[in-house]
Formats: sequence, C-alpha cells, structure tokens
Amino acid sequence: MQSAIYLPNFDLFGDARLLAEFAAEAEEAGWDGFFLWDHLEWPGSEPAVDPWVALAAIAMTTSRIRLGTMVTPLPRRDIVKLARETVSVDHLSNGRLILGVGLGWQTLPEWGSFGHQTDAKTRGEMLDEGLEVLAALWSGGPVEHKGPHYWVSTEGMAPPVQEPRIPVWVGGTWPSRKPFRRAARWDGMMPISKTVMEGVDLTAAEVAEIAAFSREHRSDGAEPMDIAKGGMTTGPDDVGEPHAFAAAGATWWLESIIPWGNSRDGALARIRKGPPASD
Repeated sequence: MQSAIYLPNFDLFGDARLLAEFAAEAEEAGWDGFFLWDHLEWPGSEPAVDPWVALAAIAMTTSRIRLGTMVTPLPRRDIVKLARETVSVDHLSNGRLILGVGLGWQTLPEWGSFGHQTDAKTRGEMLDEGLEVLAALWSGGPVEHKGPHYWVSTEGMAPPVQEPRIPVWVGGTWPSRKPFRRAARWDGMMPISKTVMEGVDLTAAEVAEIAAFSREHRSDGAEPMDIAKGGMTTGPDDVGEPHAFAAAGATWWLESIIPWGNSRDGALARIRKGPPASD
C-alpha cells in the first residue's frame, strides 16, 4: 500500500506557498503522494486557494511523489480549461498527476451559490460525458463533440506526459452502486460512506465489498484498479487501520489532516513523522 498526505484547500491550508512547502516535507519524509480537496469555498473557512495553482507550486517543489485533486467536481469545471490545467500540471511534474473526480458534496452551498448545476442526476450525466470529452482532449487528436452538456471543436491539443493518459480516480459514496460502476471504467476510486460527515466511515469489510463489486464491472483484461482510502493515523507505528484496508484491497492510504482543531505546526509534525509502516 502507498501512502499520501490529503489536505483541504482552505482555512489553515488555503495558501499555495504553504502547501508547496508541506509537499516538499512530505516527499522528504517518505510519503508517496500529496492530494488536495477541490472546493470553491467552505463556509467559515477562508482563505481558500485554487487547487490547480497550488498543484503547480507543489510540482515545482517535489520530484518524486504523485500529486492531484481528491476530488474535483467535474460538473462545475469548464472541460477545456480543466484539460489545459491537467496537462499543464502533468508536464510541470514530469508525469506525476492523478485526477480525482466526482459529483461534489451535495449539501455544500458552493453549487447553487455560484450558479452551478444543483441537480445530482444531471451532474452525474455531466460527469460521464465530461470524462469522455476530457480523455479525447488528452489524446492530442482532433475532437468534435456536440453532446447535451458539452460542445467542443478543436484540431487537437498537446497531450499529457503520461500515456495513454492521466490516471482518473472516481470518488463515490457507498452503498450507492453507480459511482463504482463508473469508477470501474477508469483507473481507480476513492470510496467514502454517506455518513462520513457524521464521523462514521467505511469499514474494511465494506471496502472489500466495494473492491469485489468493482472487479465484477471491470472490463476483461483491464489493469487492476487503485483504491484509495482516507483516514487518520498518529505516526509510522499506527498501522492497524491502514493494514486492515490494505488486506481488504485498498492500494493507497490517504492521511487526512483537517484544519479544525489543528494548527500548521501540528500538520507539519504529522507529515514529518512519515507514513504508516507497510506490511
């Protein structure tokens, strides 16, 4: 199992320079990745930083670790602009970007407050169509697409460093099945519980169930999927949860560091302790 730092893009961490410094510390401490939330705002938690600006800074202060968003709510992004942002960061990082996508958290006001689509079913349609358009734009070839949600006409854009494309991980809440059927068409997933905001997240047994469900819906001959599970540990010796989730099929542990009740020094201290020890 690989391990990454997983931070919000607001409040204590709403500063691109600070996030770039933290990412350099994470690389030095032996972490394998550094991922950011993607929110326009979180009520009461200013400042917020654009994750793509922060990822550009992170790419310049690191050379080894994977980096990306977990997750970008694709339906509120301009698809061509997102293609440019992802390819730019992929080149800047020499092919280390992973793009996490999803529908976004339904209860946050950042959808309706800024004129974005609020209907979850429509957002699901936009996510599926948008991913297909994004993959076409990453191909480097001509794209002619006129769909219900996206219109694109281009002779082609420069492709990313990674081949055949940038890896895509899909976020979803269990026990909903549709997000994980969607994830099975791409490269990985980040499952959470519908009750995670109430402090009740997935068990290892549920992650094993999700892994089995996704394998059933994976195309024959497709490469194994990454499964990223978020959580909190105190240091390298706090391995109970990470090992249990690894045994259930998870391939990444995302060490979540939240701003509430925390400090920058506290976050840095946890990063410097390093990831949970592998089996």
